[in-house]
Amino acid sequence: MTDAVNDTSGASGAAGALWSGAWVAERLGVELVGGEELSALLGLALRRNPKRAHLLVSNVLGKHVPRSPAVVHGHGFALGRRVRDLLGEDGRRGTVVLGYAETATGLGHSVADGLGDAPYLHSTRRPVDGVEQAGGFEESHSHATSHLLLPEHPTLLAGRGPLVLVDDEFSTGNTVLNTVRALHERYPRERYVVVALVDMRSARDQGRLAEFAREIGARVDLVAAAKGTVRLPEGVLEKGRALVAEYEGAAAGAPPPASAARVVRVGLGWPDGVPDGGRHGFTPAHRSRLESALPGMAARLASALPPGARRVLVLGFEELMYAPLALARELERLVEGTEIRFSTTTRSPVLAVDDPGYAIRSRIVFPAHDDPADGPGERYAYNVAGGGFDAVIAVVDSVADTPALHAADGLLAVLATHTPTVLLTVVPSYVPPPRPLRGTPPRPSAVAAGEGGGRLETAGQKEVAEVQETPCGDPGPGAESFAPFSSIGPHASARPVASATERPPMLPEPLRGPDFSSYAPDEVGWLLRDLSAVTLEAPTEEREEAIQSGGAHYAESLPVEYQPSGQYQALFHSALEASAERIALAVGVVTETVLAERSSRPVIVSLARAGTPVGVLMRRWARYRYGVEPAHYAVSIVRGRGIDANALRWLAAHHDPADVVFVDGWTGKGAITRELAAAIEEFEASDGITGFDPEIAVLADPGSCVRTYGTREDFLIPSACLNSTVSGLISRTVLRADLVGPGDFHGAKFYRELAGVDVSVRFLDAISDRFAAVTDDVDARTKELLAADRTPTWEGWAAVERISEEYGIHDVNLVKPGVGETTRVLLRRVPWKILARAGAGADLDHVRLLAEQRGVPVEEVAELPYTCVGLIHPQYTRGATGADGRAVAV
Repeated sequence: MTDAVNDTSGASGAAGALWSGAWVAERLGVELVGGEELSALLGLALRRNPKRAHLLVSNVLGKHVPRSPAVVHGHGFALGRRVRDLLGEDGRRGTVVLGYAETATGLGHSVADGLGDAPYLHSTRRPVDGVEQAGGFEESHSHATSHLLLPEHPTLLAGRGPLVLVDDEFSTGNTVLNTVRALHERYPRERYVVVALVDMRSARDQGRLAEFAREIGARVDLVAAAKGTVRLPEGVLEKGRALVAEYEGAAAGAPPPASAARVVRVGLGWPDGVPDGGRHGFTPAHRSRLESALPGMAARLASALPPGARRVLVLGFEELMYAPLALARELERLVEGTEIRFSTTTRSPVLAVDDPGYAIRSRIVFPAHDDPADGPGERYAYNVAGGGFDAVIAVVDSVADTPALHAADGLLAVLATHTPTVLLTVVPSYVPPPRPLRGTPPRPSAVAAGEGGGRLETAGQKEVAEVQETPCGDPGPGAESFAPFSSIGPHASARPVASATERPPMLPEPLRGPDFSSYAPDEVGWLLRDLSAVTLEAPTEEREEAIQSGGAHYAESLPVEYQPSGQYQALFHSALEASAERIALAVGVVTETVLAERSSRPVIVSLARAGTPVGVLMRRWARYRYGVEPAHYAVSIVRGRGIDANALRWLAAHHDPADVVFVDGWTGKGAITRELAAAIEEFEASDGITGFDPEIAVLADPGSCVRTYGTREDFLIPSACLNSTVSGLISRTVLRADLVGPGDFHGAKFYRELAGVDVSVRFLDAISDRFAAVTDDVDARTKELLAADRTPTWEGWAAVERISEEYGIHDVNLVKPGVGETTRVLLRRVPWKILARAGAGADLDHVRLLAEQRGVPVEEVAELPYTCVGLIHPQYTRGATGADGRAVAV
């Protein structure tokens, strides 16, 4: 096989070139029906498979035919762009891409790249100890049929957004039907998009898919680079078997001579915590981190190439296609004057015939080297022998860096008989950590066998960057310490301890308006469970007695929604008009501080529900000032119970935790600030997921509890004046064991019936309408704050402790400092008295009105660090109220 013939195999449709399917077509009578683009994309070969005689060999997939990595990635990327255009900006929200092992794992990644912001998962034939199977399906025509779905995070497949299924070809559509059937039963959704390089289904098979879509009530779209069909003559299986038997025997000969060449091992410096592929999920944040690290990794490979190398193959490993493809693309950009080609090894047994009209010109055979679950067997690399490569860079994951890889008959030794230089580089195998019981130490976020033969490393440990050389057939340094992977290695490390907790089931996508909340769907996604149909409200007095007696937690029920009088509503609108510009200034300052210090691409996570209007306003500021629209979600945090761990898992599956900024409306004494910090620490210990910053960003920080704030003044934020009618008609969150299971988000209600008095959007618009007026002041104030010492003093907590003792309460949880918290006391709890700073003006008009309506005394205090403080009745029983149900006696 000449270099020229091998190089043009990817463009066999070009003028004057022999089609790489001609040999099979002539001898077997197989006919490829379609346009010229079809024959340019596909050649034909014969399978060693009793289920199907022919194999469609893609010239642009990068599996069997070495091809330019830019071409390989470009075809998948272009398909992803077509899907992006098909779905539209709104329609692609929540999209997840699913690729098929082993052939389409890299193609699926490339499609996800084209979509731009979609997480990616591929099926796998490699079971991973300790990772629960989220689904599976069969590929009936394949030689290895079982596909496993092993996402790390239980939310990845459970969303309501479109699911994009990617394969290299559609021959009958059975694989797609099996997939959709299995997933739709467990995670139903409204739309699927099927993507392939070529659609080769018959008209009958196309009808089956359309009929199935009608049956499940979902829309199914199809995107393919080319369409056509294969016409098979009668008796094709028998003829194919006979041809394989004839040519297989003729091709068998003496094994290639042993090579004295040496294998050069090159350390990559793979970025910590970035998965090696989509086996357990690959997010846009992972993609961004990988792209940042690629130039350095490619430079290490380039420096190890032999001088004058003009033709280099980057050879991936079975399902590990995307990582080597990304390295090859970067190498192609970096190394001038050298042809870079890309392909991978495979499980698929295919006949090789050295004929220019046949797609598989050569085959090298070697034993499996990753301890496969289905036992030992042969593996293959096609069109490598005779390809004229001056060097081959073998890229494997660390599970596959075993003695079998380095053995005398292993892949490295066989490659060395066909090229002067073999480079080996190992990508750390990512294994999701098991979830231990609380109190046990966290496991590493990724476990990998080391670059040396038998070392075990976590992803957080540094790789050895220097080049090492080992003779072909030598297992490499540390090989004497190898044991079977049942006792050592990534599989063993991933096996959970007996006390590990069971992984929760899949979680749904965020709830959005108008189905849940009166906010626009792009303003916020609620990581909550909809409990709107459940009666949860109880009279305030009953709730207070149960809470203070220890009979119930405050989050197990809801107060009856306060219905404001006409006088109170007028006061709200007056307060909004008076304070809108001051709030807009604080919104701008806190948002600019976040962008400057926390993340240039923040994921805003508001603490429902008081933080949610603030999160929406911060998102609006970012759009107004910079034209960007950060993602915004609302999650539940409950004092004494912590933050919703399932919501954190969802966030980690879809975003980089380092970009998450928790947002609340204001601080009082800092109880929620402390609650969040403790909850994040506990979550890291239980899940092994790190990176979340527990510091809250708030509009107002009168308690001096945080570093990121818009102001430290204690003033009226009108959203504190009302309950759900200024918070998207969403209730306070609920956490009750009979309603919220271990695999659920915390719950909340949507009060649709209050739509007539809802002022949520009016509140937001009143503030954002003032953005232009405060821009200059925001810049000046932000500059001052960034240069100032903003270390929290926790003076609010000290003041609350002092007040608790002075008034004989002896419980800081019953002291609620600040205008916002005082308002909550009057709206939701049984207040005892209100402490007001002497001379406080209009900021307390609504407080005074509520206190009057409830018969609560307002006591002016000369030296008060807050504008006001609300005191909950310290010894409450229903008998403590007066006969009129208003006055509260000690």
